[in-house]
Amino acid sequence: MDHNVKVALAQINLTVGDIAGNTEKIISYSAQARDDLDADLVIFPELSICGYPPEDLLFHASLRCLVENAMTQISESISGIAVLIGFPEYSQGKIYNACEVIHDGKILAHYRKQSLPNYSVFDEERYFTRGNSASIFTLNGIRIGLNICEDVWNFGPMDSAYSAGAECIIAINGSPFEKGSQAMRETQVKKRVMDVQLPIIYVNMVGGQDELVFDGGSFAMLADGEMAFRAPAFEEGLHTVDLQASASGVVLQAEISADLLDADASAYKALVTGTRDYITKHGFPGIILGLSGGIDSALVASIAYDAIGPDRVRAVMMPFRYTSNMSQEDAALQAAMLGIRYDVISIEPMYEATIAQLDLVLGEREPNVTEENIQARCRGLLLMAISNKTGRMLLTTGNKSEMAVGYATLYGDMAGGFAPIKDCTKTLVYRLARYRNSLGAAIPERVIAREPSAELRPDQKDSDSLPDYDVLDSILEAFIEEDLSVAEIAERGFERDTVVRILEMVKRNEYKRRQAPPGVRISGRAFGRDWRYPITSGYKYPH
Repeated sequence: MDHNVKVALAQINLTVGDIAGNTEKIISYSAQARDDLDADLVIFPELSICGYPPEDLLFHASLRCLVENAMTQISESISGIAVLIGFPEYSQGKIYNACEVIHDGKILAHYRKQSLPNYSVFDEERYFTRGNSASIFTLNGIRIGLNICEDVWNFGPMDSAYSAGAECIIAINGSPFEKGSQAMRETQVKKRVMDVQLPIIYVNMVGGQDELVFDGGSFAMLADGEMAFRAPAFEEGLHTVDLQASASGVVLQAEISADLLDADASAYKALVTGTRDYITKHGFPGIILGLSGGIDSALVASIAYDAIGPDRVRAVMMPFRYTSNMSQEDAALQAAMLGIRYDVISIEPMYEATIAQLDLVLGEREPNVTEENIQARCRGLLLMAISNKTGRMLLTTGNKSEMAVGYATLYGDMAGGFAPIKDCTKTLVYRLARYRNSLGAAIPERVIAREPSAELRPDQKDSDSLPDYDVLDSILEAFIEEDLSVAEIAERGFERDTVVRILEMVKRNEYKRRQAPPGVRISGRAFGRDWRYPITSGYKYPH
C-alpha cells in the first residue's frame, strides 16, 4: 500500500444557518479536490454544515433535521475521496461539537470536541457537551488523529490522540480574527506539536459572521515545530499538503507558503471582509453613508468601496452653517476619487424647523449640546430615509474611541445597520487611512492631516472635549483590553485625574453602546460579544 495521503485544505466562507448552501459548497469543493487536485482527503472547518458560531439556532428543532439530512446528502453524493466535516451532533438530549470522516458512504472516524471555550466571544458550554475520547482513522496506511479548534490550545486532546497511535493530527477550526491572532495560533500549536512530536494540519474558515471575522491562515506544521505551509489570509481556496510515511515518522510536503500580514494590512482586510459579508449575506443591494469630509467617514467609504465596489456605494454630504468649505471640498474630492455617487443635502431647513417647533414647548433657552444633537439627528433622519427608500443599508462611521466615551449622538451619527470601524481607535483609524492610501489614492491627504472636529459649533475641535487621541487611546486600551486599575494606568505616565475622568465616561455611556449597531471585531476586546458591563452601576473609580 502507498503510505501517502494528499490532503486538501478547504479554507472556505460559510454562512451560519444556511445548511443547504453550506452543503452545496462542501460537495462542490470535495469534487474539485478529487478531480482537480487528486486529493485523497478533503478537510473542512469546524461546524462547516451549519456555520460558526450558530448560537441559539442550535436549540431549534428544525436545525437538527436539516443537519442530519445534509450529512446523509453528503455521504450519498461524494465518492472517490474521504471528507472530514464538522457538524453539531444531537444525541440523547445532548449536543456535541463533532466531526466525521466519510469515505464512499462509510464513516471512518467520529470525534467530539473535548475542550469547549467559554471566554471572550466564545460560550460553547452553553450549547455543547464535552467529548472525552480520542479518534483515530487510517487512510493509505497513515494513522491520523482528530482535534477541533480549542483542543489544540490544551495538552490533553492532542496527547490522547498521540497515545491512541496517531502519526499526524488534523485540527479543524472556527478561529476568529483579532490583532496578532495568526501568530498566536502558530505559537500555541507549536507548543502542542513539540509536546507530542507529531505533524499537524490546521484548517480555518474565512469570512464575516455578524461582528466576527474569520481570517483563514490555514497551515501545516512539521513534527519539529517548523512551518511547512500557510494559506493566504482572508482568501477562500483549496490548498494541498502531502502526508508521507518515512522511517522516522510522517512528514509533510506542501506548496509555497503565504507570508504573515502586518498589523495594519490584516486589520484592514478584516474590516473589508466583515463589511462585505455583512452586506452580501443579508442581501442588501448596496450601502449609503454620510460623507462628512472627516477621517472616519473617509475610511468607511474606502472600506465600502473595497468591499462591494463603487456602483453599490452612495455617499451624502449634509452641510450646516458650521461645516467648513474644506470639509465640503474634501468629501466631494473623495467621492470623485472613488467614483461613487455623491449627493449634497443641506440640513439647515430641517434644523430651523425643529428648533422652531421645540420653542413652542421649551421656550427660548441658552444653546447647549441639545442643538448639536439636533444637527446629528437631522442627518440621521435623512440617511435612514434614503436607506428605507432604496433598500441600501446605512453604514455608521463612528470609531471605538468615540463609542468608549460617548462622543456620539443616539439616533444621529449612531444610526445605521453596521459600523465597520466600531472596534478601531482613532489612532488606528489614521494608521489604516495611511495604509489604504499606500495601496492607491482613496482618501484626500488633507483629510488625514487636518485636526479632527465634529463641526457642530463654531471652531469646534475634538480636543475641546477629549484628551489628545494618543493619550485617550492608550488609556482606553489599558482599561478595555488589559483590565488595568486606575493606579496601574496612572503608573504608565498618565495624570490620575485624567484616567478617572475617562473611565467614568466609559461607565456612563454604556447605555449608548448597547444601542449601537454591530461592527467588525478586530481587537482582543470589542464592545459587543466580549464586553458585558452593567448599564446601571454605582461603582466609582478611585481618585
